Amino acid sequence: MPTPATQTETFNEAAARVRNGGHLSEEADQLLGQLTQDEKLWLLDGDAEFWSGMAEMSAGYNRRPIVMGEIARLGIPGLRFSDGPRGVVMGESTAFPVSMARGATWDPELEEEIGTAIGREMRAQGANFFGGVCINLPRHPAWGRAQETYGEDPYLLGEFGAALVRGIHPNAMAIAKHYALNSMENARFKVDVKADDATLHEVFLPHFRRVVEEGVDGIMTSYNSVNGEWAGQNETLMEDILRRQWGFEGVTLSDFVFGLRDAALSLQAGLDVEAPMRQQRAHRLPADLESGRVTWDQVDRAARRILRTQLAHYAARNTEEPGLDVILSEEHRALARKVAATSMVLLKNEPVDGTPLLPLKADEIASVALIGRLTNLPNTGDQGSSNVRSPEVVTALDGIRTALPAASILSVLDDDADAAAAAAAQADIAVVVVGYTAQDEGEFIGSEGMSDPAILAVFPPLPEGVDPSDLSGAAGAMGTAEGGDRASLRLRPIDEAIIKATAQANPRTIVVVVTAGAVITEDWRSQVPTLLIGWYSGVEGGHALADVLTGTVDASGRLPYSIPTTEEHLPYFDRDASSITYDRWFGQRLLDRDGHPAAFPLGYGLSYTSFETTELSVTGVSGESLAASVRVTNTGSRDGRHVVQLYATTTAEDFPTRVLIGFTPVHLEPGQTATVTLEGSLRPLQRWADGGFSWAAAEATLEAGAFSGDPNASTAALHLP
Repeated sequence: MPTPATQTETFNEAAARVRNGGHLSEEADQLLGQLTQDEKLWLLDGDAEFWSGMAEMSAGYNRRPIVMGEIARLGIPGLRFSDGPRGVVMGESTAFPVSMARGATWDPELEEEIGTAIGREMRAQGANFFGGVCINLPRHPAWGRAQETYGEDPYLLGEFGAALVRGIHPNAMAIAKHYALNSMENARFKVDVKADDATLHEVFLPHFRRVVEEGVDGIMTSYNSVNGEWAGQNETLMEDILRRQWGFEGVTLSDFVFGLRDAALSLQAGLDVEAPMRQQRAHRLPADLESGRVTWDQVDRAARRILRTQLAHYAARNTEEPGLDVILSEEHRALARKVAATSMVLLKNEPVDGTPLLPLKADEIASVALIGRLTNLPNTGDQGSSNVRSPEVVTALDGIRTALPAASILSVLDDDADAAAAAAAQADIAVVVVGYTAQDEGEFIGSEGMSDPAILAVFPPLPEGVDPSDLSGAAGAMGTAEGGDRASLRLRPIDEAIIKATAQANPRTIVVVVTAGAVITEDWRSQVPTLLIGWYSGVEGGHALADVLTGTVDASGRLPYSIPTTEEHLPYFDRDASSITYDRWFGQRLLDRDGHPAAFPLGYGLSYTSFETTELSVTGVSGESLAASVRVTNTGSRDGRHVVQLYATTTAEDFPTRVLIGFTPVHLEPGQTATVTLEGSLRPLQRWADGGFSWAAAEATLEAGAFSGDPNASTAALHLP
């Protein structure tokens, strides 16, 4: 953008005044008053020209900050975007375990550490606006981008999203996404998701409300339509709920390129920024202002929010400037390894020759058969907008070879059940690594979408000489034609055949499943003694896997979702739907309502030791918050980590039988007992009706246990205020 005489200290001076006690809104208004009309419009979208920006993204998405609204004349830095959520997409940064794996730690403090590391890496590379607080609820486990979020429970999502915001904040502004009702991938550009007010406020919005309360700086809208209006121009979502009901004061921005369909309507509805380039608004708003479809007051409203959000951040940000040496540093790799190990969920660990197979006794193992196509594959997750380009990734083969240096490694990487059985028969232990890659699940843009007139209409005029029938480069800039929503919740048939052949050849078989969402295992699980969910586990995943297998780290991850015994126990899902209705019933809540036992319930996971929970008591209720205490004893023979989960049950009609209201991890030595304090929320016990919340029931029973529906949980009565 051409700029007149430079006044680069203006923004910094305003931020300094806010830092020293000046009024934020007044400083934003003063900055706004210095902008020309062209500069105000410049704030409302990205700075790059559309077609050159698409060409740059085609060559490598978000390799440097994507800048929106920089005004050098006044020193306004603009929103300098870096995507996420498993790390910084720019450069060659640290790939942490995917968000779903981090949700399996049930440890928001650990997630806050992840946020701090991400914030430092992105700031060192010139970004200030992190687009990685992904808190969509995966209504169905086939959702292709389930890996980018934390679990199936609204309370869990809200607490982890808030933790990531806290971690990011010292170094960058945080964006929560995708608002709202985004949990389908293949149909995301066309589907209208319908939900009544109760479903919205009780199920699909509480986690967004939670991060707003935590001070999130940006809210990115979703591609889909909500109750008949595109989310990027949905006034009910943005102005009514987000701002008037929740008091959000930050920036709203569209999802990239396809996030709105009418520039004027989006501004009227409360969308502040069209991301990420000069697209519909740059070409259409001047005429819309001339015709009166939008007003300068609406432009000022958005511009004021954009300026205010940046001023608030720069006034509060950490004064330490991280250097480039923080990127993929040893400290961050160690954190990635810790989180990956903590996240892995042991679902089955039956005795073989009288002793549970795990943890392995490293000094007794002379040979290991490592089997499966994923054994030596760097596989950190989806390769769309969340892809982190770490230059090296520790695979399962790398990790086990390092942990068992004296053992002979027999590897079978091909899809060959006979070869797998032959190797397993010669080894003391067989480890089968199966599951998914970015080809099976992840972000998706199909080339057929580029022929949709509704999609073509969002593009500005084509440069001279460009063939409008060939827009494959535009599709490639935003995602891939692979991945998408999973076509099946089961492993590939060859994977199941390899598991069965290996287990028949060697009873000491460990199956490690790489996945984001639930995998149905009924056809083969009974044939193996040990089953571990290994996730897309990041740059240090192979070392973390070895840490868990050898018992260097306790198996302590807990499922952030339920796993059914059959697809028939899940909500209806059509990945090509143009319209779908969501209700409150999904996951563990749906299984409970219908009386279907889960294969593995929400919160389930085994440890290498055992725990007992007793003497639950309510220590305080204040408004919507609850405090409780419970005694936890490590009744086993080794130290371990337990996750105490607090649920509330009611008999309210047309309401979940059991809801999660609190949780906390605890480390205990053998025989140690500790009194654990749980801080919880009573909001999951509220029902929405007539524009407000009320209690679903006057009485509830609290359960402090190891998973949803734990028969050994300690209980206490709760009287709701």
